[in-house]
Amino acid sequence: MIRLFAKNAGAAALALFAMPIFQAAAQQQVPPAPADAPSAQAPAAPAPAPQAPAFPKPDPANFTATSPTQETVNSFLSASWGYDDTRIWQVAAILKTPVEGVSKVVVYVGDKTGKEKAGSMGFYVLPDGKHIIAGDTLIPFGSNPYAEYRAELQQHADGPYRGSASKDLELVEFADFQCPHCKDAQANMEKLLADYPKARIVFQNYPIIRLHPAAMAAATYGVCVAKEGGSSAFFTYAGAVFDGQDGLTSVDGATLTLNSAVTKAGLDPVKIKTCAGAPEASKSVEDSVKLAQDLNVNQTPTLVINGRQVPANAPYETIKQIIDYQAKLDGVGK
Repeated sequence: MIRLFAKNAGAAALALFAMPIFQAAAQQQVPPAPADAPSAQAPAAPAPAPQAPAFPKPDPANFTATSPTQETVNSFLSASWGYDDTRIWQVAAILKTPVEGVSKVVVYVGDKTGKEKAGSMGFYVLPDGKHIIAGDTLIPFGSNPYAEYRAELQQHADGPYRGSASKDLELVEFADFQCPHCKDAQANMEKLLADYPKARIVFQNYPIIRLHPAAMAAATYGVCVAKEGGSSAFFTYAGAVFDGQDGLTSVDGATLTLNSAVTKAGLDPVKIKTCAGAPEASKSVEDSVKLAQDLNVNQTPTLVINGRQVPANAPYETIKQIIDYQAKLDGVGK
């Protein structure tokens, strides 16, 4: 029997492996108040400083599966969590399951500073050895978990780009022009452009039409702007559409917003509208959506850093930490 180190499987510490960052605030621990208020004559002793957790010693009986190995699990966790030098973990179990080829991995996870509550979490490794299921999310797994997604993006991410022509450090943004969170993420994208001049920063359309009725039109217009005016014109257009996003909520407002954005990009709105109505424009957007789905991108805005997914509207310093770490793992300059 595995003894859990803390209740709730450390879910807040884990979040998601591919997007592992943003629930840590929920784990901040406050020392409990004393049972009785101290008197003026007897001041309370200061609370002890937080300390790193001491994980239970692993039990060999909890390692019943032959695959994956502890080495592979640790390499995966290092690739996923190594950007955060305060995070510590220990593989507690690698267990057979009733399903042939499916193993359950249990990991203790904590924080060197002791400020976050230590816990345990589990995930299932699928028979291909290349994917896990954590919660309800399918995530790449292995010693170099993001390599296949990186190669797929290098081959198929064909949207407008800024920065370097080299794909050694490729930051691919999947976004929806009518998504408010995507609008918020543009501040991060502008900072990345300034801070990573050697990166190739690509925009890929991912309109979520069931939520945003004008997103497809905005995307096809963008395809045609890029076709007619190149990447520079596209990013002028994109900035104008995000700035005027509130106008996309009605049919007439969307027409005015998109035409205005095309004009700001220095192009003819009539010509762009005609292009946007052609099957080729829709096919380009559909191909971009399929690429997102093939990578299991399931929300916007998502930034994919050499194959590794993070929310594009995450705290900027955390995004930078992950980019720097992923670039180091991949042996590329920034």
